[in-house]
Amino acid sequence: MLIDLHKATLLVIDVQDKLVPAMADPQGILARIRWLLQVATELGLPTVISEQYPKGLGASATALTDAAPQAIVVEKLQFSCVAAECLPESLLAREQVVVCGMETHVCVLQTVLELLALGKEVFVVEDAVASRTPASRETGLRRMRDAGAQVVNREMVVFECLRGASHPRFRHISKTFLVGEQP
Repeated sequence: MLIDLHKATLLVIDVQDKLVPAMADPQGILARIRWLLQVATELGLPTVISEQYPKGLGASATALTDAAPQAIVVEKLQFSCVAAECLPESLLAREQVVVCGMETHVCVLQTVLELLALGKEVFVVEDAVASRTPASRETGLRRMRDAGAQVVNREMVVFECLRGASHPRFRHISKTFLVGEQP
């Protein structure tokens, strides 16, 4: 199955000010998720950003909310966005969910497993998920893959949404995001 721009939503999980510094490669993960959000905005991919207990952990990183001003921001106390019942109907109505964020082995994992249980086609962006340790990240990715999630990278998301060079945004996306060094 391919990611379909007209059937998918991007879900960014818990990339918050107080959590980012604890991640392995904090600046790298922030840059890669920002890149993905910018491309999603360019393509018109609907986006939802979750925040785990923002009173204590702070809001989403400003670099991300600035990159996706159209995104719907939701709050939660449960680790899973599904268990928290915070996902908007606009996301739940779509067949596919592209997931990134943190932590891979906790909130991302639990959300992905429960999205799969709802019958969603789930794509986890492996270069846009993070945990405090590389081992926890790898364990989370492995478990999600074993459960049926598709593990993809950022470029796969972009090219599957575009489907071909004939897409009206291809040249712009290519020049702006794909040529040269990526985060």
